[in-house]
Formats: sequence, C-alpha cells, structure tokens
Amino acid sequence: MKKMKFSRIALLLVGASFFACQSEDNNQPEAVADNGISSALVSKLVDFDMNPKDAKKVDFVLPNGDITPMYQIEGDIHMTEDKINSLPNLQDLSGRNYYTNNLVAQNTVINIIGFTGGGGFGLSNKAQTALQWAVNNYNRLNLSIRFNLTFGTNYQPQDMVVYNNPNQNGSGGSAGFPTGGNPFKFVQIFGLEGFSTNVNEHVITHEIGHSVGFRHTDYQTRQSCGQNVNEGTAGVGANPVPGTPAGYDPTSVMIACFNSGDDGEFGPNDIIALQFLY
Repeated sequence: MKKMKFSRIALLLVGASFFACQSEDNNQPEAVADNGISSALVSKLVDFDMNPKDAKKVDFVLPNGDITPMYQIEGDIHMTEDKINSLPNLQDLSGRNYYTNNLVAQNTVINIIGFTGGGGFGLSNKAQTALQWAVNNYNRLNLSIRFNLTFGTNYQPQDMVVYNNPNQNGSGGSAGFPTGGNPFKFVQIFGLEGFSTNVNEHVITHEIGHSVGFRHTDYQTRQSCGQNVNEGTAGVGANPVPGTPAGYDPTSVMIACFNSGDDGEFGPNDIIALQFLY
C-alpha cells in the first residue's frame, strides 16, 4: 500500500465485450469464430479471468519442428483445447479475496515488535497505538496464527518488525510475502503521522496482511487507486478464497489504496478469508 487516494474514483467502463453462449438445439454445431476459437472456449477463458479479446487458434511449433494446434491467449500464453476445458471456474468459486502460494505455517506464534528506536525509524505514539489495535484485531479472531506484540529496539530475533521509514516519499506502507512458512519480517509505514490513528491502523493491518500471505483484493484492477491495472500473479500467485464474493469490495483492508476516512477494521470478507486460511 504505497500509494493513497483521498477519494476513491468510480471507473466508468466503456466498450466492454460480453460473451454468452446459448442454444435451443443441442444438436446444432457450435459456432466458431474466424479466429478459430469457439464461444464455449471463450466462456471458459472468461470464467478463468483471462482476457479472450485476441485469443486465436495457432500452429504451435515444438523443438523438433513438429506442429501442434494450440490457442494463443493474451499474446504469449498457449494452451491446448483440453487444457482450456480443464481450467477451473473462478466465478463459481466466488473468490475475490486472494492469497499467495506461500503462507505462514499453521499454529505459529508470530513475535512482532514495534520499533521505538531513533533516527526517525521509531513508531510514534499514534503508530504504536495503531499497531496494538491491529494486532488485537488479528488475535481476537482466534486464528491458528497468533501475534505476540512487544515494543523496543531489539528487533533482530523477532519474527516481524513494524517501523517508520523517514526516507520514503508519500504516505503508506510496504511489506512482502511469506517464505518457508515464515511471515515477511520487515513491515514499514511512512508519511502517516498527519492521518488519524484509524488510518495508521488500516495501513499497518494491510501490510501485516501481505506478510502473512494476502494479495490486494483489487489486484486485477487497482480500482481503489482509480486505476485499471492488473498486478498479475507477481510470481507469488493470486489464489481466490472460496466464500468471498466477486466484485470490488471497498470494505476490505486489503484493497490497494487507502483514503483518509478508513476505520482500520477488517471487512466481513477479510474475516472470512483469514478464517479460511488460518
């Protein structure tokens, strides 16, 4: 959450294409477009959140010179017809909170420290209160991971350290994703002292969420930032959480950008996602 917006922008999407397949006679041959891809395959791609706009049937050359028919999607992705037909329907999963391929090991106590050292890196009193609120919100859900919070300067042996970065421009925070069953250790915030304790709580909660494996809920669009940009899998995966609804969820703490009115509390779908994973 490196970038913030003071007001969320509603995007007007124009020129969108909708694909549907219906037939009153199951014995009729299925329509195939000029690009060689049937409407059924287009529907499978849409259900898997892939863009079928320029999808086409191509002759794919193998290393030995042989040619096999495949479908080219999004410019550089190739799949056989069988592979497309085997894709899961992400719409049916109704998953719109997302998590990475790597998570924190179950039944883990995460020792988290709020850094209070000098040089501008220590958390202010406001940020310390916000961190306490954020940890309380996680712990009251009785998850299989639990946070043990302390404050001080001896961060080296801790599992996670939350600190201020005085050298970073803008307002927000940053973190990383879990590896080897461990949370990402370094959670930083910056430029938040002029915001409320609730906003500080929101950003800290958000960055801790990344550290235990959550992606942005609007990673496909960054709608909360007034954008229409797909972050992609980022090499870490973006797996939908069953039971969380499709579409933009402005109540989630895991949306890409925050505003000055955020209250720092988990949205209902954030809670579903946390309880599903942990």
